[in-house]
Amino acid sequence: MALPLIREWQAQASEQLVRAGVDDSPELDASLLLQHVLDCNASYLMAWSDKSLTDAQIHSLAPLLQRRCQGEPVAYLLGYQGFWTLDLKVSSATLIPRADTEHLVEQVLACYSPNDVLRVLDLGTGTGAIALALKSECPRWDVWMADISADALTIACMNATELRIPVRAFQGSWLDAIAPQSLDVIVSNPPYIRDDDPHLRSLQYEPHSALVADECGLADIRQLVAGAQRCLQAGGRLFIEHGYDQATDVKAIFDAAGFTDVRCDKDYGNNDRFTWGYWPGEY
Repeated sequence: MALPLIREWQAQASEQLVRAGVDDSPELDASLLLQHVLDCNASYLMAWSDKSLTDAQIHSLAPLLQRRCQGEPVAYLLGYQGFWTLDLKVSSATLIPRADTEHLVEQVLACYSPNDVLRVLDLGTGTGAIALALKSECPRWDVWMADISADALTIACMNATELRIPVRAFQGSWLDAIAPQSLDVIVSNPPYIRDDDPHLRSLQYEPHSALVADECGLADIRQLVAGAQRCLQAGGRLFIEHGYDQATDVKAIFDAAGFTDVRCDKDYGNNDRFTWGYWPGEY
């Protein structure tokens, strides 16, 4: 039996993904699996679309395609995810960095100069995406990353080492281990999904503790805002990503804690997803 051509396998895999009903971009995912196994780029697949796959390549592709058809995210199959200008290792211990979170990075960068002398903390860092993106753009900043999960922090440190981006890291629960008035900027993509949110079904492979929070998804945000009062210097800012329907509640939490000039911005889908505020130093 003849071995399939690259284009034939890609077409068949795309059809299989459509039938499985797990994919909005079956052609792209089939292409990514091919690029991973063949160790090539998309241009190679186009240029050599009539090249036959080998038995070994087909043997490697089959379980990856099966796992994708079962709903496992492509990033976990490949072991990495692009974010900002970086390729980051991911694992089942970390959330998969999303493009929308890049907008949170943009908001921080818009408020400061790369030449500012700042101490910046990325809380709940996961893969280290936010911390590493900020440090890559602003080498003079003193950037820290923290996570309660030792496994997640291991991945973040691996990313920092492989990308040669010098950031500091520590394990801890939110701001418990941070000295008072020691930070200029806190940025976080905390858990904010309700435990009865139907979207959780599509996130079953990602760590539950990094997604879900009590009190209608607001418990960790409340804890984070309260800790930021103690840890930010006067004039510092707190930046948070949150759910598309939580902007009003999050602003109220900021306001009640004494933050001023509280603002909200939209993600790339035009949803209110990012809130930040200025700490006047009256804790």
